[in-house]
Amino acid sequence: MKTAVPRYYHLDVEVSPERVAQVRRILAAHLRFWDLETLVEPVCHSAELLLRAIDEHASDKNTSVEMWWNGQHLIAAIAENDRELRPDRELRPCLTRIAALSDGWGCCATDTGSTVIWFTQRAPVDESVPLVPTAPSPTLREVLQVPREVRVVALAGPQSDAPAAAPDTAAAAASTERPASTVPTVSSTCDAAR
Repeated sequence: MKTAVPRYYHLDVEVSPERVAQVRRILAAHLRFWDLETLVEPVCHSAELLLRAIDEHASDKNTSVEMWWNGQHLIAAIAENDRELRPDRELRPCLTRIAALSDGWGCCATDTGSTVIWFTQRAPVDESVPLVPTAPSPTLREVLQVPREVRVVALAGPQSDAPAAAPDTAAAAASTERPASTVPTVSSTCDAAR
């Protein structure tokens, strides 16, 4: 079974009649490289329609073209920076044709004042393939190293495991504060409670 790797492509371009044809060829080459031959014509035609409309109506010709492939859908988006361009007025015929050619489309404004027009194309059933699973990112547990085992000196009990040179300061302090007979033990506490 063939699997798909998510793909992304971004191109910044200053639109002119010559550049529209170049951008169409560039997008077609990327779609063919991604093994999406059947999407070349509808995607490139829709992108060409948008770029020609922007060239005709916009005062700021700087645009960004982006494509995303997720294994089932190709999303293409064109962002133009002209704040005075109204897609609902100047681009209405272009958007009508894009709506007829694509599976979905939309238009939204960004915080910077540019307008993004996007459209999607669904891959035919025989070309829709599952995504390649990616390796999970390392978690905090995998990055941290386990601390070395440190021997802890017991406060009570035999000192056979401990080094002979290390004095047991806690046991010495306990024996100097109370006499051994007044230190309660579990059995004497239980006997006293009866």
